[in-house]
Amino acid sequence: MPILDWIGKKAVLNHHNEVPFHLLKEVQDLSAGEPGAGNLLVEGDNLLALKALLPYYAGQVKCIYIDPPYNTGNENWIYNDNVNSPEIKKWLGKVVGSEAEDLSRHDKWLCMMYPRLMLLRDMLRADGAIFISIDDSEFFHCQGLCDEIFGSTNWVATIIWQHSVQPKGYSGNFSVHHNYILAYRRSSAFVLNDIPRKEEHNLNYSNPDNDPNGLDLPHLVVPA
Repeated sequence: MPILDWIGKKAVLNHHNEVPFHLLKEVQDLSAGEPGAGNLLVEGDNLLALKALLPYYAGQVKCIYIDPPYNTGNENWIYNDNVNSPEIKKWLGKVVGSEAEDLSRHDKWLCMMYPRLMLLRDMLRADGAIFISIDDSEFFHCQGLCDEIFGSTNWVATIIWQHSVQPKGYSGNFSVHHNYILAYRRSSAFVLNDIPRKEEHNLNYSNPDNDPNGLDLPHLVVPA
């Protein structure tokens, strides 16, 4: 199987094991609902939060959805999407060391994602699956990373969804209107149940002459 490699990879391969466990502290003033309901809202670094949750949920989670930074390079959005915040710089310097000075934006993103995905994999139960939102900036790298962590045979689907209809202008580039959701299962125990097709699903389609091949559309003939 092809292996995805990047600067700093060796430094993060076992980092998920080196992250210390932390106890979660309840904040009474911000709490709501029944204490024993099992609902949690965790604030803090997601790597530390995942490691704190691991003893409670290892191998027990059926479905995980994450929306990581897309790494578009935009530093002026609601959060820094260039993997260049002071927090991530400090973390990279500590974990990756002097190599961090030579990291590209994609190297940084891969270093950040690897230990987090390793912990998320450990959360999944055998019949569980993870769904990851991503766009063109890191789609290729994310799929390679997931193939390595979850196994290429555990790829379930690449879901493409339309996120906008408004053209973004024509300045020599394609106007992209879609993002992706990568779906990976923990093992072959995962089962994707069928959704029964109903008559309402056919309302957007018509076939007035009941042709089994659909509407007889005009053919485009190209002269030789």
